[in-house]
Amino acid sequence: MLETLFTTFAVFLRIISNPFGNVFQKQLTSNNNHPLLVNFLTYLILSFFCFYIAFRVGWLDLPAQFWFYSLLGGIAGALGNGFLVKALHTGDLSVLGPINSYKSVVGVVMAIFLLGEIPNLVGLLGIVLIIYGSYFVLDTTKERFSWVLLKKKEIQYRIAAMVLTAIEAVFIKKVILDSSTLVAFISWCWFGAVFSFLLLFINRLDLKVELAKVNKPCLNKYAFLVICVGTMQMTTNYSFDHMPVGYALSLFQLSTIVSVLLGHRLFNEQDIRKKLIGTAIMVAGSIVIILFKDL
Repeated sequence: MLETLFTTFAVFLRIISNPFGNVFQKQLTSNNNHPLLVNFLTYLILSFFCFYIAFRVGWLDLPAQFWFYSLLGGIAGALGNGFLVKALHTGDLSVLGPINSYKSVVGVVMAIFLLGEIPNLVGLLGIVLIIYGSYFVLDTTKERFSWVLLKKKEIQYRIAAMVLTAIEAVFIKKVILDSSTLVAFISWCWFGAVFSFLLLFINRLDLKVELAKVNKPCLNKYAFLVICVGTMQMTTNYSFDHMPVGYALSLFQLSTIVSVLLGHRLFNEQDIRKKLIGTAIMVAGSIVIILFKDL
C-alpha cells in the first residue's frame, strides 16, 4: 500500500514537472538562448549537484553492463532533449505535448525486446485510448491530422525527440536494474552533459558568444528549469523501478493536460476545448492502466 502511494506521488510529480520544464525551455529559447545551449546547461548544472552524492557510490563495483547502457542512454537522452528544445522553440506547447503520447508505444515495443515486459490486453487498451485522444489535439492544427503535418519542422523535431527519449527510457530501466534510482540519475546527468556538449561542438556553436546572451532574467528561468528537469528525472527513475516502462510512459502522458492548459494560458494557444476533449480520452486510457495493470 505504501509503495503504491509513493509510486502514485512520483508519477504525479513527473506529470507536473515535465510541462513546466517545457515552459521554461520555450521561454529561454524565445529569449534568444540557443536550444542546444539550454540543453547543455541543464545537464551541466544538474551534474554539479551530483558530485557530493557521487563520492558515496562504489563506481568500480558496478558491472560493465551498467556503463554500456549508461553510454547508450546518454547518447539517446542528449539527442532527444536537444530535439525537444528545438521543437519547443517554434512549436505550440499544447500541440507538441500530446505528440509525446506515442512515446508509450515505442517504449512498450523496446521494453518487450530488451526487458521482457509484456503488456496485457487491458494495458494495450489504455495505450490505444491515449493515442486516440492525441488525434483530437493534433486535429486542431492548420494541417489537421494528416501527412502534411509531418512536414512541419517542429513536428519532425518532436517526433525525433519522442523516439529517442522512449529508447532512452528502456536504457534507463536497464541502468536502474544494475544499480539504483539515485546512481542512474547521476549517470543520466553526467553522460547527458558530455553528449550535449558534443552536440555543441558538432554544430560549431560558439559557446562564449551564446553564454554572453544569457542575461539576469534568464538565470532565474534556468534555475526553475533545472529544478523541473531534476524532479522529472528522479521521479521517472523511481516510477521505472516500480512498474513496467510502457505503463509508466503511458501514465506520464497525463502531463498533456497541463501542457494544453499552460499553452493556452501563457502563450495564448487556441482550440482549447477540442484539445481538452482529446486529453480527457488520454486520461481515461491512463486510468485504465492504473486500475488494471496487475490483471
